[in-house]
Amino acid sequence: MFDQLGLVGCGLMGGSFALALKRAGLVRRVVGFSPSQATRERALDMGVIDAVALSANQATHGSDLVLVAVPVAATHNTLAALTHALSPHTLLMDVGSTKRDVVQAAALALGDKLASFVPAHPIAGKEVAGVAHADVDLYTGCQVILTPTEQTGQAQIAQAQALWAAIGAQVRIMSALEHDSAFAAVSHLPHLLAFAAMNAVNAQDQAAQFLSLAGPGFRDFTRIAASDPAVWRDILHSNRDQLLLQSEHLREALQAFETALAQGDGAALQTLITGASQSRAAWSLKR
Repeated sequence: MFDQLGLVGCGLMGGSFALALKRAGLVRRVVGFSPSQATRERALDMGVIDAVALSANQATHGSDLVLVAVPVAATHNTLAALTHALSPHTLLMDVGSTKRDVVQAAALALGDKLASFVPAHPIAGKEVAGVAHADVDLYTGCQVILTPTEQTGQAQIAQAQALWAAIGAQVRIMSALEHDSAFAAVSHLPHLLAFAAMNAVNAQDQAAQFLSLAGPGFRDFTRIAASDPAVWRDILHSNRDQLLLQSEHLREALQAFETALAQGDGAALQTLITGASQSRAAWSLKR
């Protein structure tokens, strides 16, 4: 059990983590900081946190576990603000959706305290943000990817693995580059496509009519386009090199479909669809 969780960022991800730890009896006290006073008060009222901190440094002071749950672009400044209050024996984690930029920010901000840091990415979330949507079961059955640095302490890695497993997550370890490459393909590109698809429809004069006729397929395909714009701006921008590589693969696949359509080649079109259909049918979400 941890004596105190310092929660830096009391939104959906951080709030859900705190609730899960409390239910599992893994933490005695949670001290939370958010730049928003309204968020801090709501987190306190909901029982997500037990005490309010007025800075990241204050939330970290005296905590043997610290979770940074802020937009990835804010990682460096957040870590720099809390590093002086960080104990050498503290377990420090983040929940950012990209990892190379987070690792780089941590190396610059934490210095000789980098051993405490275990970068983490829980593959969980909702289209809605904010502590009001915090869910004690958000991480149950989800995958959590850890991307420790060469300087990360073995004790901290073992703690992180055990902690996430204790709240029901399935833990995997990989390099930050492996992580960013994989999630460019299976997360960041799909979000980019959903955003682009909505923009493509909205740019047409008949957009309102088209949308009034849309059914479950369009709803499901574009669901993630309702995600938080600021959060996804940061994610797409920070992983843009890997995302652009995946975009090239998509262009090649799309070109094959366009060629079949332009040539009126029904057999080629069916072959392309069959390959995708069989691959999708064979895949299942690991929960």
